[in-house]
Amino acid sequence: MILLQIAILIFSIVAHEVAHGYIAYRRGDDTAYLMGRLTLDPLKHIDPVGSILIPAFCYMSGLPIFGWAKPVPINPTRLDKPRADMGKVALAGPLTNFTLAVICVAAMRGYAFFYPSAEPAGGMLVALQYGVLINLMLCVFNLFPVPPLDGSKVVYSMLPYNAADKYANIFGRYGQWVVIAFIIFGGARYVLFPIVTFIYKMLILAFFWI
Repeated sequence: MILLQIAILIFSIVAHEVAHGYIAYRRGDDTAYLMGRLTLDPLKHIDPVGSILIPAFCYMSGLPIFGWAKPVPINPTRLDKPRADMGKVALAGPLTNFTLAVICVAAMRGYAFFYPSAEPAGGMLVALQYGVLINLMLCVFNLFPVPPLDGSKVVYSMLPYNAADKYANIFGRYGQWVVIAFIIFGGARYVLFPIVTFIYKMLILAFFWI
């Protein structure tokens, strides 16, 4: 099962990064495209820390498997509308993970319909459940409005110029430390996991009541 979780995690974080690069490409920045990063080939996206060490640490610590890929290069100055487009580029990653989670829940509903006892498709159902939870964790975590997470770029793109500059100066300086403290002091357990669990239950209810 650990290999299955890692495979799903790698695909999910790669899809997340490719989505960033693809939207940037559509909005005028072809940096990721020229560097060969608009591909689902995991070898192009593996980050030694986020794709290997962190998942291994999660496994040895008994935590849900989590991690990240090497960020795709984005050049904001090449975007058609740099501030607004950076928000769209940032939002593309979490939305891709949410879409993958929805697809996995829909597939679970399909398997439950064709295999009511769940036994013939037990392994597949477990894989799909992992797909839902991992993608929801990636989506929710990255939407936290703290640099360098995607949510901070979305907030920055929506604020008036003066407020955006103050936001960037304050949170940009300490954002990484806030994220590290969030992880160390149980933010995942007390904030991230409850949110993910709630959304997971809502998706299950929505699809299985159909």
